Amino acid sequence: MQPKAIIFDMDGLLVDSERVWYMAEDEFIQSFGHVYTPEARAAIIGMRVDEFLTKLKEIYQLEPSVEELSDDLHERVLRLIPLEVKPQPGANEIIEYVLKHDIPHAIASSSSMRVINATLEAQGWGDKFKIRCTADDDKNGKPAPDVYLRAARLLGVEPKDCLALEDSPNGARAAVAAGMTCYAVPDKSHSTPQAFDGITPYVFDSLYDVLERLQQ
Repeated sequence: MQPKAIIFDMDGLLVDSERVWYMAEDEFIQSFGHVYTPEARAAIIGMRVDEFLTKLKEIYQLEPSVEELSDDLHERVLRLIPLEVKPQPGANEIIEYVLKHDIPHAIASSSSMRVINATLEAQGWGDKFKIRCTADDDKNGKPAPDVYLRAARLLGVEPKDCLALEDSPNGARAAVAAGMTCYAVPDKSHSTPQAFDGITPYVFDSLYDVLERLQQ
């Protein structure tokens, strides 16, 4: 397709931050005297923070409120972002391509706005994404389509004319539910190409491969 707009997920897609979230989550769960299991981690990938903390609160029977848990986890993540988060292969190149060709674009992330802003600033992308959508502002987080539909509205482009780029199955489900074409670039720290079976047929090894497809 030749998209009229491109909407980017952020964590795991543009930046190698899922491992950083894992570091923060692992430290966070251990602070309550629990072991953060791969099964618990797999259950929350791609979800909005309040929604995945609700799930972790149930799994580990955590006493503090979701709001208190969120403040604790965000403090840990924000400390790590400038130290640990790196761009994914091809991220800088695909962003420059979008800017060079004046393609309308936006961020549609499950992360909070403070994490989005901190991440973009740390990568030097602060002036490259004017439209930044956090699922915190929507009724439902991914895999619901809300954040993608809002990004399309702000861009002034019909969802069917938007290309969404995602790294997680939950994110890809959100984009497809919004009526968008979704290109998936699985974050190998938590996903595989097979995880997108039945969600989207467009699965790429890296953003370099997505860029090559866009250039054709």
